Amino acid sequence: MAARERTNVGQASRRRLACPAERSEALVARKPRLSARLGRRDACPTLPCDIDGGGGCTPAPVRPGLRRAARVLFHRDMKLPRRLFVARLVLLLLALLWCAPALAKDFWVYFGTYTGKSSKGIYASRLDAATGKLTPPELVAEITSPSFLAVSPNEKFLYAANEVPKFEGKDAGAVTAFAIDRATGKLTALNQKSSGGAGPCHLVLDATGKSVLVANYSGGSVQALPVKPDGSLDNGGTFIQHQGSSVDKSRQSSPHGHSIVTDPANRFALACDLGLDRVLIYKLDPAKAGLSPNDPPFGTVPPGSGPRHIAFRPDGKFAYVINEMSCTVTTFAFDGKRGALQAIETISSLPKDQTVQSSFSTAEIEVHPSGKFVYGSNRGHDTLAVFAIDSKSGKLTPVEHVSTKGKTPRSFGIDPTGRWLLAANQSSDNVVAFAIATKTGKLQPTGQELQVGAPVCVKFVAAR
Repeated sequence: MAARERTNVGQASRRRLACPAERSEALVARKPRLSARLGRRDACPTLPCDIDGGGGCTPAPVRPGLRRAARVLFHRDMKLPRRLFVARLVLLLLALLWCAPALAKDFWVYFGTYTGKSSKGIYASRLDAATGKLTPPELVAEITSPSFLAVSPNEKFLYAANEVPKFEGKDAGAVTAFAIDRATGKLTALNQKSSGGAGPCHLVLDATGKSVLVANYSGGSVQALPVKPDGSLDNGGTFIQHQGSSVDKSRQSSPHGHSIVTDPANRFALACDLGLDRVLIYKLDPAKAGLSPNDPPFGTVPPGSGPRHIAFRPDGKFAYVINEMSCTVTTFAFDGKRGALQAIETISSLPKDQTVQSSFSTAEIEVHPSGKFVYGSNRGHDTLAVFAIDSKSGKLTPVEHVSTKGKTPRSFGIDPTGRWLLAANQSSDNVVAFAIATKTGKLQPTGQELQVGAPVCVKFVAAR
């Protein structure tokens, strides 16, 4: 009789303690030996992580946290009805999905460079996504000035824009295709094609991986190149020469294609032209590497701004353009059906009381994978600007400005988990790592610094 009563009381207690955290405390109180297996008692066992001061999941306890969750939800002393077992299994799966980014494996980090005394091509380091630890960089492809890199959607191939003065006897740069060995990080060159114009400085693949789009700064043009199934580049595609100028005759007397990206729906290609103060919009046909003028044909930034790079919010509703000459960021609303850009606001990329100096210019811009933050780099001022995105209006609010601990932050990259940012300082030959607080977007140096000669691009590929 007494045993039956104790059983009934235990079942009632488990029904009342609906929260798995409360259940774990009750289990620990009943069985002291369980405390050691559960690990820290102040960590929530429902999630495979602890909560840091920034409101995000700290990477280190991810795997132990998963074990805690499983042990609490399916402890051997608990005899569960089938329905309750299924419910707890679902809860565990939700916990896994909640912190899925933190469960990512290692990533190869590829660094594009300007070659010279301190660099010979493309370098790679291995990133532990759980701890943020980086291995020393190694040369994985010896090639001339692979200044910007792009990775195929299936992560089997990497493409580099080579800023060479001539290619095949013509005033043009080159695009090189590589196969990626995701086990070693090594790159194997497949072939090389002309970028179509002089000074290729940016490239991207469309979402199908069938087209490489490249922007030529000196030539003021864009080129779409077909990609074969084996990752090599094919002949054909589309070449478009930009026309026109803008107000600053010292830098805007002719077009300067500075970047090209696709919208999240992969229907349009958008090219920032610094010389025109325009973001040109093209209809995209990935299967044919086709580009054709859209209607409307462009969006505009304030005269003399010099648009450099553009980044979309993941939902495709807003796009953010960093303007090199004016050190500003322009927010656009994007109509994904028409391919239309509507400027909303333009704000400074510098701190409130900082005026633009002649040695200042902006470089890179990225939207955090969560869609909550925008990051931009200020050269000369040598900082990373952090902005919070208003979820409804898309407008930006400055959060902070953080030193890149180097000179001339030409580029940076945010890893796919959204927890780490690597800043590439071109003039000081170093790459500096920062941890991202997932709730506030703020940056904290991790203390890790890599020596890479003239780094100007950062890209990530999941390792095997």
